[in-house]
Amino acid sequence: MEPTQVRLDNKQIQVLAHPLRARLLSQLRLDGAATATKLAADLDTNTGATSYHLRRLAEAGLVIEEPGAGRGRERWWRSAHDISSWQRDSFAGDPDALAASDWLDGFHLRHLVDRVERWQGVRADESPRWRTAAGFSDYLLNLGTEQLTALTAELDTVIERYRALGGTDPAPDARQVLLYVYTVPRVE
Repeated sequence: MEPTQVRLDNKQIQVLAHPLRARLLSQLRLDGAATATKLAADLDTNTGATSYHLRRLAEAGLVIEEPGAGRGRERWWRSAHDISSWQRDSFAGDPDALAASDWLDGFHLRHLVDRVERWQGVRADESPRWRTAAGFSDYLLNLGTEQLTALTAELDTVIERYRALGGTDPAPDARQVLLYVYTVPRVE
């Protein structure tokens, strides 16, 4: 099944640039539909705040209610899209959207560091096969902007092929794997 993607607009990025909202959307994407009560417990927050922020995400079209599944705090919510993307430059002229984009970039970077540190803390307890399969690489390439754009597009194609494979023919030891690709020019 093809993943659904949204290119965040000015309103959506401003709504998503909030610590709890970003965590809620991430949790729904990782673990699937949930109630505000379950999300509050998972994220160590209160149900009232969770319900409020889910409604804000819904108003922006980022989450939706599962049809016919409960009411009030027992309503089931799910992510409206598998992937959110944005380009900072598309918000030129809108300082609030630019600030939201910058905040989200930093949030995701901190989230990446947190996840990698959690893996490092438990990897000794993982099987040798998972320790070997999971890893880190860094590359230094000399590329122009068109080449970097082409490389990213090619990597996206490869990633989507593996996403489809995991949905149609998962390996016996399959589990969720987080893959982050950051392509940034070197800054002195």
